[in-house]
Amino acid sequence: MTDYWPAPAKLNLFLHVIGRRADGYHELQTLFQLLDWGDTVRIRPVDCPAISRAGANYRVPESEDLALRAARLLQAETGCCWGAEIEVNKQIPMGSGMGGGSSDAATVLVVLNSHWGCRLSREELASIGGRLGADVPLFVHGRSAIGTGRGDELQPVRLGERHYVLVFPDFAVATAELFAAPDLPRNTVPITTEQALAGLGRNDFEPLVRQKHPQFAGLMQELSHWGRPVMTGTGSGIFIAMRDEMTAKRAAAEMKCRYNVRAVNGVDHSPLQQALDVDGE
Repeated sequence: MTDYWPAPAKLNLFLHVIGRRADGYHELQTLFQLLDWGDTVRIRPVDCPAISRAGANYRVPESEDLALRAARLLQAETGCCWGAEIEVNKQIPMGSGMGGGSSDAATVLVVLNSHWGCRLSREELASIGGRLGADVPLFVHGRSAIGTGRGDELQPVRLGERHYVLVFPDFAVATAELFAAPDLPRNTVPITTEQALAGLGRNDFEPLVRQKHPQFAGLMQELSHWGRPVMTGTGSGIFIAMRDEMTAKRAAAEMKCRYNVRAVNGVDHSPLQQALDVDGE
């Protein structure tokens, strides 16, 4: 049984703010695609209730670490008397908008549900994960999807394999500040599923980031040499869609002397599910 599990990144191919909710959150519409690249989480069950962290290569206090919080929440919800040692090898830059912390949490929930014998359904795990963050249910279900509500009401879709170059600027974006900005559009008209799959839509947060971070606007202009750069989520990460894998790798090779980049593939099914299927054979 493997100890090492994928926690894939995601892209928001578009992100619309379509209103405010009575609970204080914003009503969103987005199209998620999972990637074949991301963090790796080492999960070692132990025969006592302790939840511990090992070798963290990122600066997040244990009390705020979503991977540990996920394990403790699952333990509390199920009354499980087992524990685990958790080690996240962080590859997804924090603040990039690619869901690293949420994916780590989802991987912990899914894997420990199996290892601890909790026998919760994916819907039950997604409900628990939604209490940790709006993106966690996406990674629990592990499918490309249109997201509504807070982004946690998911309609699975088939996008097929796609190819991207990811660009990681050397600054982070404060999500809370973007949502609180008075000039954030909050009345974008929802688009249909057909329009979403046809590539329509935009990121409503991108103009704010351009205003607050002039270097971001300059970077987007530079990157237009290779295609149409798009901001993902509410972070500083950028993606450029490419026509095939070879084109993506070639573009990334050209760009790497100037930017922090990576060529990746978009997938419809999470690498985590594939790893679980192989492990269960």
